[in-house]
Amino acid sequence: MNMIFHRKLPIPQDIKAEYSLSEEMVKIKEKRAEEIKAVFTGESDKFILVIGPCSADHRDPVLDYISRLRLVEDKVKDKLIIIPRIYTNKPRTTGEGYKGMLHQPDPETAPDMLKGIIAIRDLHLSALRDYGFTCADEMLYPENHRYLSDLLAYVAVGARSTEDQQHRLVVSGIDEPVGMKNPTGGDLTVMMNSIKAGQSAHTFIYRGWEVESRGNPLTHAILRGSVDFAGKNVSNYHYEDLVALNELYAKTSLKNPSVIVDTNHANSGKQYLEQIRIAKEVIHSRNHNDDIKKLVKGLMIESYIEDGACKAEEHIFGKSITDPCLGWEKTEKLIYDIADKL
Repeated sequence: MNMIFHRKLPIPQDIKAEYSLSEEMVKIKEKRAEEIKAVFTGESDKFILVIGPCSADHRDPVLDYISRLRLVEDKVKDKLIIIPRIYTNKPRTTGEGYKGMLHQPDPETAPDMLKGIIAIRDLHLSALRDYGFTCADEMLYPENHRYLSDLLAYVAVGARSTEDQQHRLVVSGIDEPVGMKNPTGGDLTVMMNSIKAGQSAHTFIYRGWEVESRGNPLTHAILRGSVDFAGKNVSNYHYEDLVALNELYAKTSLKNPSVIVDTNHANSGKQYLEQIRIAKEVIHSRNHNDDIKKLVKGLMIESYIEDGACKAEEHIFGKSITDPCLGWEKTEKLIYDIADKL
């Protein structure tokens, strides 16, 4: 076998026991979970913002950013639920490049998966303990989800993973809302099939166990745009796209029809400043059509302390080392603008 087995990693149960939640943290997590669930079931008309860095790279700037979100949410909590992005796994198209904090808790040192597991759990724990936030993460690796499963408010399955069977089956056993992105090729039937699989019950192998899932009724769509055969970005956040998705949902028996619109990636052509315009257009579409208003539960925005992106070796505090992000000044203004327009 062309692999080297370095060491056996601790199982999630052991990591959770060593880095555990206090009773107060559990209460905050449960309260947040009910508030967020109510948005997806239609019992609450609050709007969700899944917002934060493209990828969590260093602990201190991520927590600095989250501390700023804490002050803002206190002012808009009557209309918005803010779910900070702490994305600890970074999908790479070719497999090359920085793969996230799980792999490299320090982007400039060699990968260390054990240190990574501890680092990402510590970061999510700090967000909950110090700022009262349960956060979002991408489920890049289904087998690693349980290291954070008691901490997360929201789970995203990426465009390259939506069609994967193991991702779909694991989603069916998760309690929190899970967004399934449309694939990079843009075929919405793939995304809708993944939602159906996530909402259904299954029996399958997971982490060496035969498990039975009950289905996750909070599995829903994320529109992130696509790339056509010629490599051109094709957006899918416009009014007509949202109407079309609503019609697709109407042809199914899926529970809690919902979508989160990703304002970056192929929707913006990775032009990060376009996120401001896209966010406002989606809000306008909701205000124009009651069906769209019921369907669109929130936005996904890539934002950090500094505008743009840089190389890891440049050491710019709070500046993305992966995809470019909105800086804090623009982010704060955008959040208030969204709240005003709802």
